[in-house]
Amino acid sequence: MSRFDVIAFDADDTLWHNERLYVDAQTRFGQLLAHYHDAEWIAARLYATEMRNLAHFGYGIKAFALSMIETAVELTEGRIAGADIQRIIDIAREMLTAEVVLLDGVDATLSTLAERYPLMVITKGDLRDQEVKIARSGLGARFRHVEVVSDKTLAEYEAVLRRHRLRPERFLMVGNSLRSDILPVLELGAQAVYIPYSLTWAHESAAPPSADQPGFHQLGAIGELPDLLAHLERQPA
Repeated sequence: MSRFDVIAFDADDTLWHNERLYVDAQTRFGQLLAHYHDAEWIAARLYATEMRNLAHFGYGIKAFALSMIETAVELTEGRIAGADIQRIIDIAREMLTAEVVLLDGVDATLSTLAERYPLMVITKGDLRDQEVKIARSGLGARFRHVEVVSDKTLAEYEAVLRRHRLRPERFLMVGNSLRSDILPVLELGAQAVYIPYSLTWAHESAAPPSADQPGFHQLGAIGELPDLLAHLERQPA
């Protein structure tokens, strides 16, 4: 019998590229406001606005768009033109309709693992945006369960496990964010596989656990996951 009842995956920047859309949008936003402030100042103020708005708007592209608009109004002291507000909305719309590009090895890895394990997605953000990306990714049929949550906290993971009647010691989470995908899962008593992505939003940064932390694993690419799971299956439960 397998030692895991479910293998769960983060979505953005674990299964497909996402953060680079935000980096590109921030660059274009900085160019839009370049005649008011320098790029570094604009980026700092946008990030501060995002953090202030998390409690109100949550995560995702729509929340990001609202923060861009608010920042633009503040940094221009209300002088920003309606046409420039429309450009910000256009940037957000392009992000929402961008092609979903899978990371290397994702399709083959999920195909292999789905033969042995029930697979789950646990992702945070706007419900419609995340559902659309999962559908457009072509991966939806691989997952038995999809959970879109407002945030990835210890309490939220506990709620997910209760809903699906899962025991922490038989649950494994795979993701690229230490703050969201790894640390709360380890605190829960489950296992977590950290696969860093080339770009990381500052809000998701955190100090990694020690290499000997029980349940913590780090890989260089998702294609290494089947071998890790085969190794874990050979270990005593």
